[in-house]
Amino acid sequence: VGAPPSRRRWCPARGKQSVRTAALILCILSYLLVGAAVFDALESEAERGRQRALAQKRGELRRKYGFSAEDDRELERLARQAEAHRAGRQWKFAGSFYFAITVITTIGYGHAAPGTDSGKVFCMFYALLGIPLTLVTFQSLGERLNALVRRLLLAAKRCLGLRRPRVSTENMVVAGLLACVATLALGAATFAHFEGWTFFHAYYYCFITLTTIGFGDFVALQSDEALQRKPPYVAFSFLYILLGLTVIGAFLNLVVLRFLAASADAPERAASRASPSRRGAPESRAHRTLQLQMHACDNPGFSPPWSPTPVRGSRADRPRARRKSI
Repeated sequence: VGAPPSRRRWCPARGKQSVRTAALILCILSYLLVGAAVFDALESEAERGRQRALAQKRGELRRKYGFSAEDDRELERLARQAEAHRAGRQWKFAGSFYFAITVITTIGYGHAAPGTDSGKVFCMFYALLGIPLTLVTFQSLGERLNALVRRLLLAAKRCLGLRRPRVSTENMVVAGLLACVATLALGAATFAHFEGWTFFHAYYYCFITLTTIGFGDFVALQSDEALQRKPPYVAFSFLYILLGLTVIGAFLNLVVLRFLAASADAPERAASRASPSRRGAPESRAHRTLQLQMHACDNPGFSPPWSPTPVRGSRADRPRARRKSI
């Protein structure tokens, strides 16, 4: 008889999943600690140098023009407000469309923000619906793009004369990585030309944008009133962000699926090593065993086929037939 529903049985497969989850959490925490230490070592001294230079320049301007501390703060506030208007009218349709893209894609440069309370309220509701819709859309587009790449790779292998061409996940990951590098390089060359950045800074901007990190230290379309004066460049920027997010999202999906596949194969390999007498059995048997274990954990009343409890209707449960006497 199966265990009562009120008592949960310990499940080896569920335990392994918990161990893997705990290991991933520790990896994330360790990764964050290492990143914090490296950024501290690389950036903290330069930051102190910039602060000293700023304080020195501020003191020189105060002495030269007789500014008070309040005058200095007022000039700083006005300079920050004027910086956002270098792009032209930020909240005309082109600028508003740019802002809407940064909201639903979660890029969030911070180069513009609603100034009215009604705008802030609408922004929250707009993001609440737009972000899930965007994630689902990019997920679907990424799947279609990966399917197209798979067909192209399969056709290329057939052209090379392979009898039984097969596209592995590793092939897809390599193709996706090359597509990402090409997409970033194309955007970097274009933005370096129109914005006057170096190729490295433009490549950095494209990477930060398409991974939706969005620091805002480099933002396109923010100089020389580009939003109103350069419509072709504005259209290219919008299309590049949307198409680039699709390419990067498709590649990240491949990487995540490859990682999940490796995690799912680990219990099967462990099960095959644990039962050397059944090495000749098909590989799907280990996978089926794992599925039954997981089902047994989720359904305490379930008795798997290897359970010593006889299953009703089995041969062991049937009464032996008596032999007829002659």
